[in-house]
Amino acid sequence: MAPSRAQRASRSSRARRVQPRRRSAFAALAIAILGVLLPGTAYLVARRPRLGSALIIASLTLYGAAAYLGLRKRDAVISWALDPKLLLWMIAGLSAIALVWIVVLVTSYKMLRPLAVGPGPRLLGAMVIGVVCFAMTVGTASGAQTLMAQRSLVKKVFPGGKSATRPTISATKDIWQQLPRLNVMLLGADDGDGRQGTRTDTVMVASIDTKTGNTSLISLTRNFMRMPFPADSPLHKIYPTGFWDPSVDPSKEQSEFYLDAMYRNIPKQHPGILGPSDNEGADILKLSVGEALGLKIHYYVQVDLAGFAKLVEALGGITVNINYPVPVGGNDDKKIPPSRYLQPGPNRKLNGTDALWFARGRYEVPTADLARQTRQRCTVKAIVERATPQNVLANYQAIAHAGEQLIRTDIPPKLLGAFVTLGERVKTAKISNVDLDKQKNFPNGRNPNYAGMREIVAQALDPARRTTSLPRKTTTTKPSTATQPRSTTKPSTTKPDTGDLTSACAYKPGPPG
Repeated sequence: MAPSRAQRASRSSRARRVQPRRRSAFAALAIAILGVLLPGTAYLVARRPRLGSALIIASLTLYGAAAYLGLRKRDAVISWALDPKLLLWMIAGLSAIALVWIVVLVTSYKMLRPLAVGPGPRLLGAMVIGVVCFAMTVGTASGAQTLMAQRSLVKKVFPGGKSATRPTISATKDIWQQLPRLNVMLLGADDGDGRQGTRTDTVMVASIDTKTGNTSLISLTRNFMRMPFPADSPLHKIYPTGFWDPSVDPSKEQSEFYLDAMYRNIPKQHPGILGPSDNEGADILKLSVGEALGLKIHYYVQVDLAGFAKLVEALGGITVNINYPVPVGGNDDKKIPPSRYLQPGPNRKLNGTDALWFARGRYEVPTADLARQTRQRCTVKAIVERATPQNVLANYQAIAHAGEQLIRTDIPPKLLGAFVTLGERVKTAKISNVDLDKQKNFPNGRNPNYAGMREIVAQALDPARRTTSLPRKTTTTKPSTATQPRSTTKPSTTKPDTGDLTSACAYKPGPPG
């Protein structure tokens, strides 16, 4: 009687199982390890076609999906990486994939290794497989830690809290169609030793063309007085001629009414005046700086200068050109000399502490505040250049940890993906400076010509306006009296300096002009 099909299949299966494994221990080990690149291939070699084919199809599907998302859905991937809930799922998925890979590796080697092999090769093979499994575990743990650091950064820096000045953005329209020009206020906050409260020694506006990424940096001097407020703001009713004390001799300095004192003093004197806010000082500055420059300030990014050094360290330092000795420490008012100087030279590599003082140092530096503003813009440029994708990824956990400690912002979490995409445009675009013309508009900080500054900014940001505007003789006014309003100052139409920072930050030895 002829055997049935089932009997023939059973005999064939038993014959396969009893066939000797003719490959060497080394070959089995190599096939199992190479099979990690495409899980399932080692199963095919071991004559497990169904399971091997299923794993290969699953692996190719996973690789194809990853390639598709990376090449065609990059913005979506960025958005997922900025969603704390999805980041948890990513961590779980990464762990599951790593576990499957390890199981496939171990079982592949067990099926492939020769049955008749000595204890030495068997031990060596087990050790190699163990090392590979350990490496895969370490890689998975590192990836999970990076995702956890990202999740912590997003939750702490971008909580999406209360803001009295944040614009309303429609979720159904492209954000950059709604904001063809984005204005972000950058604050350098210092609450170090010897200071009562926080002072914003650095106030800068980055005005970004969201289509091209071209960015104009506008710096305001810390000792500006009479900072204005919009006419419809409740602060305008309290300070109709700007933030100063009209009862004091207008020729006298009023340090508690400087620009760098607004963040601390106004919220303390008028708490809640703008409405609910997680950072009243920043909201107040957004309104006032925007009015002074004729811009709508959309968001702010506040950097704690004490933690700034940690960010630079996390990036591995920055490279700048130093044209004159820059003091490290020192106090002009108390006549305390600096501990040392950053020496001039091209392409100087600075660590975190030195980078901080490169941006801050002012002891007996000619045109101290203006010189410092120039170096601060060069510092921003150096950080942008240093923050390459490769460098950020290699040091991401340290960067994320530093960011948690030093950054505050009112950028909402839902817009982070769009901001990351815009940041990539900014990195490859032109970064320039808008000079507000100290000689004409603020020979001192007591009565700045804000109308003149607004005209300069408008011309710098609108090329058509700059080329069609005819220059007129600049009107210079004397400081107003205690009862004379600031608004009588006429605009200056001096052509603005919008020089590329590449030239401004080049190595040109000599004192600041």
